[in-house]
Amino acid sequence: MIKKTITNALCSLLLLAPVISSAEMLAMVNYESKPGQMPRKEGIAIINVDPDSPQFGKIINDLPLPPDAVAHHIFYNKDLSKAYITALGNGALRFIDMKRKPFQIEDISVPECQVAEDMVFTSDKKTWYLTCMGSSNVIVGDAQTDKVKQVIAADEKETFIKYPHGIGLNEDINRIMVTSTVRASDLGDPGDSVTVIEATTGKVLSTHKVGGAGSSTVEAVFVPHANPPLAYVNTMFEGKLWAATWEKNHHGFDFQPAYDFADVKQGVPLEIYFNQKHDKLFITTANPGALNIFDISESLTKPTLIKSIPTAGGAHHVVFSPDEKYAIVQNSFLNLPNMDDGSISVIDLQKMEKIKSIDTLKDQGFKPNCIVMLPQWHTDDAH
Repeated sequence: MIKKTITNALCSLLLLAPVISSAEMLAMVNYESKPGQMPRKEGIAIINVDPDSPQFGKIINDLPLPPDAVAHHIFYNKDLSKAYITALGNGALRFIDMKRKPFQIEDISVPECQVAEDMVFTSDKKTWYLTCMGSSNVIVGDAQTDKVKQVIAADEKETFIKYPHGIGLNEDINRIMVTSTVRASDLGDPGDSVTVIEATTGKVLSTHKVGGAGSSTVEAVFVPHANPPLAYVNTMFEGKLWAATWEKNHHGFDFQPAYDFADVKQGVPLEIYFNQKHDKLFITTANPGALNIFDISESLTKPTLIKSIPTAGGAHHVVFSPDEKYAIVQNSFLNLPNMDDGSISVIDLQKMEKIKSIDTLKDQGFKPNCIVMLPQWHTDDAH
């Protein structure tokens, strides 16, 4: 009887072993050297971010980038076949063909764009839009050929999309929303407006003041499937979340403040995310660094804070495990003082607390700038 019990136990362990050893959840993280570190290095590391894996925090692959690219964000197209990499420095746009192995980074020529920031894509997989903070324009590109189709530029009075950064697209109402952030060279001259554009034509329809002078509107993200359509806008310097609700009768938006992060002694709100049910809202604040979780099931315009969870200085981009047990937060914002920790925090969303930290890049003197899951684990439908 004892022998049979031991045999059964060993068989169970053998059955479990392949599952345990193969456990992984992979994310792409673009990184750069910290200021003053020479020789300067940039790259995209593919890291196992599964906290239950024995390979947790290990770099699986490392793709080199030009040392002067200053790679910033990573965005997927609609079918997850391409990952686009925007850059603040040399070469505004690059991409990775996610269907081709091994992964390879390729350049896209966008001479009209300087200091590339955010991208959105149409559902028909034909068009992408790219904000260019340094050249104050929005590039419209062919998503199949990656050729420039249109340049939406500032008007003669320079009142349109100064320092464009965040961009949101809602195809149901044929609208694009673009924020006005800061001058790229020194983070000065902050904007305080949101510009609304007709998506199919590129026609500028209206510009709206959001927050006080120099509020620095930074991200604009539409809530998927909201009725009526609604977008959230963060004001980076003012420290508030705003809600822009579509008014069908007026074919425009009503902007109202929705939350003040001063209430939780947090500053510099940055990225905006949702869970898969779209009844929870997640917003990072870079100073001192936190993931803020809101309930939006009762009201989109009046989010209820569930908890503000400390991560580390520079909390920026977030990815989620497919089962939404974990949120994984990348902590570094433009290498700015007190917002450049360099770690990646793992948040247990059931316990509502930080449980682990990935210091792999930080320990090598690198700062991660963005994080996205590889397609197999990607669930974000808002960006």
